[in-house]
Amino acid sequence: MPMSKAASARVARRIATAAAYGSGGIGLLGGAAVGLLFTEAQLAKRKIGVSEEDPPMADGLYGAEFAGRPPAAGRPLRLGFLGDSTAAGLGVHRPQQTPGALLASALAEVAERPVELRNVALSGATSDDLERQVTVLLSERDLDHAPDVCVVMVGANDVTHRMQPARSVRMLSDAVARMRTAGCEVLVGTCPDLGTIEPVGQPLRWVARRLSRQLAAAQTIAVVEEGGRTVSLGDLLGPEFAANPHELFGPDNYHPSAEGYATAAMAILPTLCAALGLWPSEDERPDTARREGILPVARAAAEAVSEGGTEVAGVRGPWALLKHRRRRRLPAVQDAAAAREDAVGGRSEP
Repeated sequence: MPMSKAASARVARRIATAAAYGSGGIGLLGGAAVGLLFTEAQLAKRKIGVSEEDPPMADGLYGAEFAGRPPAAGRPLRLGFLGDSTAAGLGVHRPQQTPGALLASALAEVAERPVELRNVALSGATSDDLERQVTVLLSERDLDHAPDVCVVMVGANDVTHRMQPARSVRMLSDAVARMRTAGCEVLVGTCPDLGTIEPVGQPLRWVARRLSRQLAAAQTIAVVEEGGRTVSLGDLLGPEFAANPHELFGPDNYHPSAEGYATAAMAILPTLCAALGLWPSEDERPDTARREGILPVARAAAEAVSEGGTEVAGVRGPWALLKHRRRRRLPAVQDAAAAREDAVGGRSEP
């Protein structure tokens, strides 16, 4: 039976609290269940293809045509990207198909200002690697200050590697706190729904979905309490990936395709713009007709994981704003990624 939202909120709060106070974690499954799931996982691994390629390199300047134009003349906006293979863009061939390039190009269009992308995400990374990634991003010698905004996409490997939820959330919370202290706005795309992966059978599919959502809710609480914002990716990608697996999953049946990454980027873009003050101020108020509101943060986190694309942002104290922002189509990606492809004779579309 699926958990109620109230129960989900309680579990998420317990995980987040355990993370904050250094608990060893919360055991969610018994030994017999773990043994069964391990067997199911081994079967799933045999069906999932293994990509031997590195993600495309998409770092560089986007929206160069806006350089020097008023009213946004001046230095480019700086966008940092951190996380795992999904943040890195594994599964596509062209740099402009990666989520970092998609968002950098779209952000440049909205801001009418160049955007400099720096992606330090690592394929296979768990939340343990965020400390290293933040250090790399904040110690760049060619930066005179920290990125204006950072996007983090992490959590799937934490579930598949059976990382203790409290430790996973603590590592993310610490990373967000460091970036906020450095002056960055932070947006976290929470743990995706691993129950949508096509080769995964039952009961592993059900458990993967439950653990993914619990982690995503706990991530939301921790991020909001550190001054960041979250966008839920799990249920957003879940139904769409399940309905269109051959369109939204890449060749390895695990990582998103170009269309899948575009779907995620369209959900993240409005919150990214809101974090930088580029969205209309009236849009920051909750719209009851769109089922938005100000809720206790744990309740908002539980609500968010049940509907993909939902934003959660702190308001004051234990309260959070729950938003269902309208998605916008992404512009064509140009500049850094396209120029690099032209220079090296890039590959054709997959």
